[in-house]
Amino acid sequence: MSFTGNKELAENKLILLYIIDKINLTVTNLQLTKVVLENKYMNYFTLQQLLSELCESNFLGNVDSDGKEAFLITESGKQTLSFFENLIPPGIKGRIDSTILEIKRSIKTELLITADFLSENDKDYLVNLKINEEFFSMIELKLTVGTKNDARLICNNWKDYSQEIYSDIINVLLKKRDWEIHIYTSQSFSFL
Repeated sequence: MSFTGNKELAENKLILLYIIDKINLTVTNLQLTKVVLENKYMNYFTLQQLLSELCESNFLGNVDSDGKEAFLITESGKQTLSFFENLIPPGIKGRIDSTILEIKRSIKTELLITADFLSENDKDYLVNLKINEEFFSMIELKLTVGTKNDARLICNNWKDYSQEIYSDIINVLLKKRDWEIHIYTSQSFSFL
């Protein structure tokens, strides 16, 4: 491999360390892939190769986050980044810095609001919906629906409108009900 190729690989590793350090959260492979590909920092295959190499070198920690592969920067990675951060092209660094708040907001939302479903059998799909705060679950709702399309629609609506749906659920549950129970005895019926 040429020196230029080695320089590009080293630069890409620093870019990944910089992104993960700036996010300052455990970030899943899917979330990181989305950020890197949407901003065209590198291609998918390079990204996966470099993530593996950064983990092997102990610059990134590989952890399990709700059953998904996730990464966080290690102390060794932070130290390496501090030594070589100036090798990241200023234009790329500026783009990362200008979008990092939106990236963090998106990742936090994904961590706090989850919706997924699985097939119970040919006719039933179990939908699991959650809204989490930092240290507790605000709501967890599990329900069974009859079609995959219904399960998918419920998950999409939860992801897009979770705060409104949560508010609607709370309002319905807090609504005072005036239910009267009528007990009918044989004396209250008249027969003709």
